Amino acid sequence: MRLADFDFDLPPEAIAQHPARPRDAARLLHVAADRLDDRVVRDLPDLLAPGDILVSNDTRVIPAQLQARRGEARIGITLDRPLADGSWQALARNAKRLHPGDVLAFEGAELSATVEHRRPDGSVALRFNRDGAAFAAALEQAGALALPPYIERPEGPTTEDAADYQTIFAEAEGAVAAPTAGLHFTPELLAALDARGVARATVTLHVGVGTFLPVRVDDVAEHRMHAERGIISPEAAAAINRARAAGGRVVAVGTTSLRLLETAADASGVLHAFAGDTNIFILPGHRFRIVDRLMTNFHLPRSTLFMLVAAFAGLDRMREAYAHAIATGYRFFSYGDASLLERAE
Repeated sequence: MRLADFDFDLPPEAIAQHPARPRDAARLLHVAADRLDDRVVRDLPDLLAPGDILVSNDTRVIPAQLQARRGEARIGITLDRPLADGSWQALARNAKRLHPGDVLAFEGAELSATVEHRRPDGSVALRFNRDGAAFAAALEQAGALALPPYIERPEGPTTEDAADYQTIFAEAEGAVAAPTAGLHFTPELLAALDARGVARATVTLHVGVGTFLPVRVDDVAEHRMHAERGIISPEAAAAINRARAAGGRVVAVGTTSLRLLETAADASGVLHAFAGDTNIFILPGHRFRIVDRLMTNFHLPRSTLFMLVAAFAGLDRMREAYAHAIATGYRFFSYGDASLLERAE
């Protein structure tokens, strides 16, 4: 398939600059096989059934943009993802100035890092002088949110963004970007889902800077996804398998949850505990193993995320859904409205 197959025209005014308030007041487009229904997010319990299981991503966004100095040189650093050995992969402006063994001092906190590797793509592996709670505290002092470039903040992220760009599920620190479908949930909505008899489970996928990177090849099959760190606990896998065995549907909150579930499910649809990296790239033709429904925001044209929703619900169906959303004033991207997609058979 060609990149142009996933293109569409989006008026700039459709890009949300702020979230709906309250969060569950955002619009929700229900995309079924035979209809499009205009709802709001707080209607979600009515669209699910007792015994379904809602699977959300509990990653927590960190202030990943940092300013560092190596001697007199000033270097911008954006953390990408934690690595298995405790170091961090990061993107560096002026990366050619960095060499293994260089020590970076970060502005705004008593924080430093040693460069362990430099890669041809401009990324580096950094070993920080702090970890755990001390590292998190230093990031809060020195870092800033890496908001998507389409959210216009000429003066930088605001104090409202610090709260708005974090989901109610956020616990495990390590994401550069928010799993934005989760931004729509409130305590009241979760209580309504519980009362409906919808089970809940969380998984962890630390969203990296690769989520912002464009596809640069015309043949989309040649695109290579950046790896992201994911965890599915044995308890979460067992809960999801039980719900599915009892006839419940697996409802992924966000493309991040879906990608991790599809990574860890076997060909028979059984989910396994997982701890590692995933770079799964889902295109039309993918055979979905475990996810039955997907709640997700509206995505950029020509993006891997629009390719994923086209794979899940059908490219023609998603073209129709997005045309409807644009024509009827839905708000797009991270702070925008949501959709609930039924998987195409």
